[in-house]
Amino acid sequence: MKKSELIVAGVMSGTSADGINVALVRIGEQQTSPKMPIVKVTGRGQEFPHMHPLQIQLLGHTERPYPRQVRAAVLGAMNSSRTSVAHLARLSFLLGELYAEAVIAAARRFRTKVELVGCHGQTLYHQGEPKSFLGRKTAVTWQTGEAAIIAATVGAPVVSDFRPADMAAGGRGAPLVPFLDYILFRDGRTGRIVQNIGGIANLTVIPPRALLSHVIAFDTGPGNMVIDAVTETLFGQPFDRGGRLAARGNVLKDVVDHFLDQKFFKKKPPKTAGREEFGREFVSDFMRHCERCTKEDVIATATALTARSIANAVHYVLANTPRPSMVAFEEMIVSGGGAMNHTLIAMLSAELAPLGVRLRFSDEFGVPSEAKEAMAFALLAHETWHHRASNVPSATGAKHPAVLGKISYP
Repeated sequence: MKKSELIVAGVMSGTSADGINVALVRIGEQQTSPKMPIVKVTGRGQEFPHMHPLQIQLLGHTERPYPRQVRAAVLGAMNSSRTSVAHLARLSFLLGELYAEAVIAAARRFRTKVELVGCHGQTLYHQGEPKSFLGRKTAVTWQTGEAAIIAATVGAPVVSDFRPADMAAGGRGAPLVPFLDYILFRDGRTGRIVQNIGGIANLTVIPPRALLSHVIAFDTGPGNMVIDAVTETLFGQPFDRGGRLAARGNVLKDVVDHFLDQKFFKKKPPKTAGREEFGREFVSDFMRHCERCTKEDVIATATALTARSIANAVHYVLANTPRPSMVAFEEMIVSGGGAMNHTLIAMLSAELAPLGVRLRFSDEFGVPSEAKEAMAFALLAHETWHHRASNVPSATGAKHPAVLGKISYP
């Protein structure tokens, strides 16, 4: 029988490949809750309880950067046209060791015993829509980091490889964080847009009094990915700390307009993105369009691209929301590394002001912006451990709810 309360370690390493975030979360089931009714979702002709009212308490979180050589290896493996099978196998087991060490260090720091681990793994490739391969069309995803190594080292079961189950149900395998967004930020009066700005930026739209089936979520485009890449190329720094470099530059509006005219931004949701859309090739093309400006102008323009793409996504949401609810979206709750880029936040705030949407931060709700995604995978692992579905079909495009992930035992 499954315990009604578990201490779960959520482990996340995002598309920026800058390191490992661990969130230690106590998750328990409530008997009753006026704010969190049992939600039922219809799937395959039958209605079943999708989730129970949950109580989520963050015990602590840690960030651990990848060693320089490991980060280089991870970035080199992403979308690589040539690499060896041996290299990829070794990288998977090495990442498993690093994830395990990060979990153990976090547990020691906060003096708690981890009973379950939810590890997203490091995405090397994600293609959410079917493409032709060897005579068939298939959608694929690959998150690396051997879960059996984590389970054996930590001494607790590990839920990993979350995306494929959603894709097997016809979804795009992402975004998966909206499940947590719904639980944490749903409100009876205020419609909220929850915006995560990691390597990729994604939003979750939660109308007032929403059921889970009312949630809309999709990737809006690059978050920090392009900003980080051009900052590293031009200044030798992994990211634009606080947005200081962008603050010294001028935005090239014509360049922003040019890239916002590309296919991804015109596509209707649900949609997902990654380095396949905004990686090396995109960054090279972006920098070619900025050849005749200062280095600071390039950073400012990349920052504006992220802000404008998010604002355009909000415009789309408002334009496609039934009219009685249009004025109800009053808040955007921001999380992720981009929340600490003051220039990006200022640009985004200016873009959203005419829409009557004000910015808030997940920290105001007791959820540190850098911990939220790791918390999400702790929650997803908890639901899988209890044999419950935790994808959001309205966000991923799946035909029905799905229990996510695979379990490795110590």
